[in-house]
Amino acid sequence: MSIALKQVFNKDKTFRPKRKFEPGTQRFELHKRAQASLNSGVDLKAAVQLPSGEDQNDWVAVHVVDFFNRINLIYGTICEFCTERTCPVMSGGPKYEYRWQDDLKYKKPTALPAPQYMNLLMDWIEVQINNEDIFPTSVGVPFPKNFLQICKKILCRLFRVFVHVYIHHFDRIILMGAEAHVNTCYKHFYYFVTELNLIDRKELEPLVSVGSGQKL
Repeated sequence: MSIALKQVFNKDKTFRPKRKFEPGTQRFELHKRAQASLNSGVDLKAAVQLPSGEDQNDWVAVHVVDFFNRINLIYGTICEFCTERTCPVMSGGPKYEYRWQDDLKYKKPTALPAPQYMNLLMDWIEVQINNEDIFPTSVGVPFPKNFLQICKKILCRLFRVFVHVYIHHFDRIILMGAEAHVNTCYKHFYYFVTELNLIDRKELEPLVSVGSGQKL
């Protein structure tokens, strides 16, 4: 995360604790390389490309955790304004409604207030990325065969946080003077998932015409 983004956002408002990479591991080195590219001003389209000779699963794992941390921070700054009264439905404007399903308590897609949806979403992602069977941290331990499918689902649902924030709470982001930083984070996310084909294009439609100054 950029220093500027940290300065704009209150780190105490992070919606969930940050997941960190263990120093000395391959994933930690990939994380450092990715951050160095971003901080050096390298074009975002170039920064998301898989480095030569690196494993795609490692590259995806690093970015999924990083986006989880960043989006937590963004949502954490506006969550006090995202209430059951202001946001009785998890949506992205009148055309898009997101229903929660987790095959545990909610076995069918269920309409929920946005803050409840967000809590369930972040809890669900946290369980995934802390599960060593899905996101192994030990050297030599392979990723599961369905790793990319799991990551696609995580990223698709994280994208919905962007949709909700942009369409329902972007006025708060502007008041904080953070729109440039949120836009950069979103562009980074967008370029990454489209570079590696990790989100269906139809899922990305809600933000195609958002009046937030996006020029992708």
